[in-house]
Amino acid sequence: MTYPETIQYLESFINYEKIPVYPYKESFKLERIKDFLDIINNPQDSLRCIHVAGTKGKGSTCAFLTYILREAGYRVGLYTSPHLSDFRERIRVLNAIRNTQYAIRDFEGMISKGELTRLVVNLKPTIDKYNKNSKYGPLSFFEVYTALAFVYFKQKKADFAVLETGLGGRLDATNVVKPLVCAIAPISYEHTQKLGNTLREIATEKAGIIKSQVRRRKSQALIVISAPQEKEAMEVIRNRCKEVGAKLYEVGKDVGFRVQGSGLRVQGLAGKYTDLRIRLLGRHQLINATVAIGVIEALRNYNINVSVDSIRKGFYNTVWPGRCEIISKNPLVVLDGAQNVVSSRALKEAIRKNFKYRKLILVLGVSNDKDIKGICRELTGLADAVILTQACSPRATEPGTLASYFKGKEIYLTNNVKEAVDLTKQKSGPKDLILVTGSLFVVGEAREIIFRR
Repeated sequence: MTYPETIQYLESFINYEKIPVYPYKESFKLERIKDFLDIINNPQDSLRCIHVAGTKGKGSTCAFLTYILREAGYRVGLYTSPHLSDFRERIRVLNAIRNTQYAIRDFEGMISKGELTRLVVNLKPTIDKYNKNSKYGPLSFFEVYTALAFVYFKQKKADFAVLETGLGGRLDATNVVKPLVCAIAPISYEHTQKLGNTLREIATEKAGIIKSQVRRRKSQALIVISAPQEKEAMEVIRNRCKEVGAKLYEVGKDVGFRVQGSGLRVQGLAGKYTDLRIRLLGRHQLINATVAIGVIEALRNYNINVSVDSIRKGFYNTVWPGRCEIISKNPLVVLDGAQNVVSSRALKEAIRKNFKYRKLILVLGVSNDKDIKGICRELTGLADAVILTQACSPRATEPGTLASYFKGKEIYLTNNVKEAVDLTKQKSGPKDLILVTGSLFVVGEAREIIFRR
């Protein structure tokens, strides 16, 4: 099997990320992935997992954790979604010895084409046989890819696997693991057609990753670290922890943080951490970093001790492409995958606080299952000119539909991301800022186009 054939095979599975509307609870069946993993001897059970759910910041939290653990000398598997340009980005292994050959455009440690092809060749007969006989229906793309990640991390002898949930948490394919620690990033409204119309319903799905587990010793309950949450969401998390006997620590209550000059100071569960510096921009990243410290400290429950120096170096070296990422300086081009109201608000604050510019040109494309009105409302005051576009995705909103939310602005409509990027060259000067946002699909396409030049 060649690599193109591997891609074609993986794309033959139903991919709910590309489908705007589907019955969530009927489509996501945890029994299906569990059943399949049983057949391949449950590779996930050999992994020491950290599991992260939430609405915004869960990917950044996973990145902070991975880089800290790598600095501490561990080999770390990182599983995230969605991807920006290549779905190999989703499966990465970062080794203790840093690979300095990676440029800023790369996702260090991502699975190679050859390794992915080999994995698929080895598992394909089992997958095909399972799909013919499964009483739960055929595996989805995300379920297949999650299984591949577990097998790959086991083969690579990863010391830890840091896992970001895909959608929700309770029914997500990653929720088959028995984590050492769980983290809940900030929860807000998203995917309301699937997860629920209230924060309580959405938080119930996210908090589903918090599960009862067998203790290795009496004091070893599952530890959960939560970012600050809205009252409704926090009540759900607290009740879930009580229900399953997990120990909950809350950022802002049990774990404190504040800005210290140009750095970050954290009062953790086990000590103080001063003069921490991160290169990811925005106050929301300080919260994500603090959650990561709470998780690292919770690992002490398993006699895993990470030094302050490893935390400091890990924070500074953390790279998370497509999140307030500066990819050009003349003119200044910033990419951010903000795709909900809260993330858009955080992005707006980060731009205003961290950048100086003459004019801001907003390149915007939004998926049609998002809060389009809310996202546009947050960003309209930031923009001097707006270039509306759409990703190559069946979920993309027509640019013309977005125009009504930017009345009084200088508006340009484009058919695709390449047209939008090309237009910025005509409309921008050396002191302007070009901000590409609204969708990770749009950001991924723009990033690839700009780096190819």
